[in-house]
Amino acid sequence: MRAIATAALFAMLVLPAALPAAELEISVEIPRLNVSEYHRPYVAMWLERPDHSVAANLAVWYDVEMKAGEGSKWLKDMRQWWRRSGRSTPMPVDGVSGATRPAGQHQLRFNDAKGPLKGLPPGKYELVIEAAREVGGREVVSVPITWPGSSPQQLKAKGTSELGQVRVSITP
Repeated sequence: MRAIATAALFAMLVLPAALPAAELEISVEIPRLNVSEYHRPYVAMWLERPDHSVAANLAVWYDVEMKAGEGSKWLKDMRQWWRRSGRSTPMPVDGVSGATRPAGQHQLRFNDAKGPLKGLPPGKYELVIEAAREVGGREVVSVPITWPGSSPQQLKAKGTSELGQVRVSITP
């Protein structure tokens, strides 16, 4: 019993305390559109460096359930993402790609301890969200961010057609 207590005390004194991870939380609205033929949009979210190169792919929502990977055929309709990252990214990507989402608010949460933000250097980035819909339009919304920043950040942007309200929260 005494050996366990000694080991626990040693661990507390010698091992560094776990630092809280910086978090990026994104809330994106897919608006309900009153159209005769509605299809859920394909959506890509990524972080860009100032030179417009992709620093991290955060999410790619597309029709992953189609037979023989047919859903990936229309990823190129998200033209900006496709040119910057998509054509060289084999799909699906674990933890990044997923099914399309219905109309409504959708939350995503990332931290620097794992996933696409692990190892992301501090600095200025642009969060870019692109949506494209079959028999519909295409829209890109971007939000400048500082990662991880020295204080909490609350940022907003709004789309006009394929995307609605976008809220970004960063906790250093």
